[in-house]
This record gives sequence, structure tokens and C-alpha cells, in this order.
Amino acid sequence: MNKVFNNAIEATADIKNGATIMLGGFGLNGIPENCIAALVKHNVRDLTCISNNAGVDDFGLGLLLQTKQIKKMISSYVGENALFEKQLLSGELEVDLVPQGTLATSIQMAAMGIPAYFTPAGVGTEIAIGKEVREFDGKMYLMEKAIHADFAIVKAWKGDKAGNLVFRKATRNFSTSMAKAGNITIVEVEHLLEPGAIDPDEVDVAGVYVHRIFQGSNYQKRIERRTTKI
Repeated sequence: MNKVFNNAIEATADIKNGATIMLGGFGLNGIPENCIAALVKHNVRDLTCISNNAGVDDFGLGLLLQTKQIKKMISSYVGENALFEKQLLSGELEVDLVPQGTLATSIQMAAMGIPAYFTPAGVGTEIAIGKEVREFDGKMYLMEKAIHADFAIVKAWKGDKAGNLVFRKATRNFSTSMAKAGNITIVEVEHLLEPGAIDPDEVDVAGVYVHRIFQGSNYQKRIERRTTKI
């Protein structure tokens, strides 16, 4: 099976209106920049996007918010995007705010084929409304369901043509689980290598989970805020 595509435009060409998409990264670190740009060019609408963050006004998922291609966001950290706030308050954007650990675990459960699990996070809050609460060993737990997606789109540091992936540092936080939780997984990499070029001990995600891969280009690698210490 040939998994290698020429570019993001080709790799995302069959994503249709109304699709549910997971997008990897942690903040702006390690986001699939090329694929987000391709989605803007394809002009697919009514997307449900699952991501740790909502980008910033002019970068990352903020680009899809600018063009109003996102119908619903499922996220845990959205504080850097004023456009997100405006669309939420005006009713243009549906939003599920999920505790960060719950979001990560729900994606991991999907990756492992587990439909639901219990967590203490959110018990007694608005997050628990309409959800099952059960007691275990004298403590109350909230049932959360696994989160799946039609497409999982992630960026890796290195990948080979068989789809084996290596991530760097904080980019592992969500991308490794997302790569296993989509019906179709699309990966852009900084370095696309021949099979066998990656030491098996370095592989973070095995190629069996990856359906499409291509070498990205022109990465900005922006951060939300630059801080310095004297």
C-alpha cells in the first residue's frame, strides 16, 4: 500500500463538508500547518474540530475560524484566540470545553478501542450535566465517552514511507494518541525517510495507524507568547 502523497492538498482532498477532524499539536507547537492551509483552500465547511487549542487569530485553527469553516470546536485551551471568543459569544460557533486531561484521555480511549471510562474530573460541575455519575470506593466519578474522528491530522518530526512516526518533546502530548484515533490518519512530516531509516526503538506511532503521509514545507513554528527571564 502506497501511503505517500505529494502534498497537503492531495492528502486532504477527500475531506468533505461536515467532517469531524482531530488536529494535533500542543498550543501552536507541532500543529499540522500545511494541512490547515490546505483545508482553507479546499473551503470545506461545517467542520467539527477536536484540538487541544483553537490557534490564534491569524495562525493555526484561527485561519479556519477566519473563514468560518468550523461549525464546532472541542477543545481544552482557547484563551489565545479573540476571534474564537467573538464567534462563541455571538452564537456562530458551537463549543465543547473539555478539561485537558479528560480530552487527552478520551482520545486515548478511542485509540485503544475503549468506548467509555470514569474520571473524577468535572464531578459536581456543569461538565457533569446529562452524564452518568457513579461511586467507586466512596468517591464519585463521571463517565466520559471516547472521542473519535473521521480524520486525524498530525505533524511529526520524522516519518518513513511506511508511516512509522517520531515526534519531538511536547508534540507527543496529543498527536501520538490522535494518530491512532481517526478513521483515516493523515501525517505531515519535516523529514520523510525510507523504510528502515528509523530505529524501531525511536518509533512513537507505528505505521499501521497511518494511512497518508507527505513531507511538509515552509513551517513557521510559531508560539503563542514569548517569555524571557533575566
